[in-house]
Amino acid sequence: MSRFDLATIKLLDRERTVRIETSAGPGREVHRTPIWIVVDDAARVLVRSVRGRRGRWYRELVANPTGTLEAGGKRIPFRAVPANDDERIEACSSAFRAKYRPGASLDSMLQPHTLETTLELRPS
Repeated sequence: MSRFDLATIKLLDRERTVRIETSAGPGREVHRTPIWIVVDDAARVLVRSVRGRRGRWYRELVANPTGTLEAGGKRIPFRAVPANDDERIEACSSAFRAKYRPGASLDSMLQPHTLETTLELRPS
């Protein structure tokens, strides 16, 4: 299983938001949007769509699982893999609770319709 290097993991762990770049496929328009990102206790980089399956970046990653993160002035290419098993879904939720303050924004990331959109990002 491929993981990001330690410096990249530390960068993503401390960044509150990152910009994700996705595309529905080769030759298609690149879409950029800010998202929340977490690193769990197993050093896995996890993301989740606040809009559930309707989120554009999520739909684009399902169609074409490669993308790029922009964080701390660095561009980080990745490949997204589904993380829809109970263990990674809960690890992502726990990491969100630990990183982001309680409130409506955090609550929106913990709704049943968002849980199924949990993805693990790995180096490409």
